[in-house]
Amino acid sequence: MKQIVDWAVHRARMVLFFVILSLIAGVYSYTNLPKEGEPDIEIPVVFISVPFQGISAEDSEALLVKPLEQELSEIKGLKQISSTASEGYAGIALEFDYNWNREAALADIRDKATKAESKFPDGAEQYSINEINFSEFPIVIVTVSGNVPERTLTRVSKDLQDVIESVPNVLETGLSGVRDEMVEVLIDPLKLELYNITAGELYAVVNNNNKLIAAGDVEVGSGAYSIKIPSSFKSTSDVYDLPIKTNGDRLIRLGDVAEIKLTFKDRLGMARFNGQPTMAIQVIKRKGSNLIQTVEDVKKLVNKHTETWPAALKNNIKVNFSLDNSKQVKGMVDSLESAVLTAIALVMIVVLASLGTRSAILVGFAIPTSFMLTFAFLAIFDIAISNIVMFGLILAVGMLVDGAIIVVEYADKEIRKNVGPMRAYTTAAKRMFWPIISSTATTLCAFLPMLFWPGVAGQFMGNLPLTIIFVLSASLVVVLIYLPVVGGVSGILSLNINRLAHKIQCRFSLLTRLVFFFAIVATTAITAFMLLKNFFVDSNTPMTI
Repeated sequence: MKQIVDWAVHRARMVLFFVILSLIAGVYSYTNLPKEGEPDIEIPVVFISVPFQGISAEDSEALLVKPLEQELSEIKGLKQISSTASEGYAGIALEFDYNWNREAALADIRDKATKAESKFPDGAEQYSINEINFSEFPIVIVTVSGNVPERTLTRVSKDLQDVIESVPNVLETGLSGVRDEMVEVLIDPLKLELYNITAGELYAVVNNNNKLIAAGDVEVGSGAYSIKIPSSFKSTSDVYDLPIKTNGDRLIRLGDVAEIKLTFKDRLGMARFNGQPTMAIQVIKRKGSNLIQTVEDVKKLVNKHTETWPAALKNNIKVNFSLDNSKQVKGMVDSLESAVLTAIALVMIVVLASLGTRSAILVGFAIPTSFMLTFAFLAIFDIAISNIVMFGLILAVGMLVDGAIIVVEYADKEIRKNVGPMRAYTTAAKRMFWPIISSTATTLCAFLPMLFWPGVAGQFMGNLPLTIIFVLSASLVVVLIYLPVVGGVSGILSLNINRLAHKIQCRFSLLTRLVFFFAIVATTAITAFMLLKNFFVDSNTPMTI
């Protein structure tokens, strides 16, 4: 195993290239890794809901809950089943083991629930299956409010919903605060009596229309032609023109005996923003996508779309963003980054005070390089950056420098014995190879059992030991392969720079002396020349009386 050190030292240029490549890969991986507040885990719990208007709690238990329990109790891997029966509602909660097969379990649940649905009484609505998944919680809510008609606000909100769903990392959107449109028909009893129309006749006519009728094909000599019977309602005018009865030569339509208008269903829920009625668009991202980047893309596309609105819409409709989880995640990542940098700074101060500047720089080289390799490992295993991962990085800062301190200290001891830098760092890495391996292995063994932590808590905390294992493994590569080469090359460069500086200093000192000597000689010659010139000039000047 020690031959790895010799192999790295004899290929110093290639190792330096790998150092630069590791730093680039780490920066690229950290920039592109998804960033989340909590790890994206699946909770093995499934809820089945069956709405039934008007049913009592006792009947709900007997007619809805019991058939579901009988069918669902046969599902494999089911840990616990609990039921709720209330007025107008029946619900079943299914809890599975933590190592459940999600797709197979959901397929069995749909099959069993469909069998139980055949035993439901008439009037029961379609059952719904809901899961608990952190990735399906809204990451941001886009609110649309303004002093405009409700139909206009609904149309604008649905258009904006289609725009948001075009973002690649958006899985789906939910629109709340919107009421479904409906056609309201108010029958006038006096007009029914005037036209001699009974309630039974009116009900039969309405009930026999608005249906899809398969009329088949008509075969002729040249081929077959499909027959289409226009019997479904497509607009309010179709309802208005529905024939009811003939009175002599006159055709009585539904619009003659009733008031027909387009309205909304009764409001079952309400969305408000700053006290104003609002249409709220809940945005859900795809699993594994970057939360911060997804929210930025949504905001950018929404703002771009609103710029295309007419001036009237811009002045009367306000679009806001609420419950923005990206702010929380970004703040968490920034604070954890600051904590990591603070931990690195404190470690560097301690190393600087105990080992000196040159050794502290080499130990400091091991910290960011190990982190960059860790980010590359996280990208390979498709692990998002969360608060658990960042906490693991903080926890591992003090562990990964131990090997670097040992190697650098031993190399400095060899250098003081007049051993060359490259040879000194090679000897230090080979001499401390197995002690560093064994000390790191004991730390890894302490965190290794956490990988097998069962249950939902194990899934939530599973990234912590995995991050520490990645960091310590990366530190081994840095200390035993990268550091001997970098320390040796930097030592050789330092010696060459010192020698060059000494030569320059010696030559500069000799040159300074020569310049100083010639400057004195030149100054003396110039001074003597000026004195002699003044003397001869003064002696040749005639004296005047």
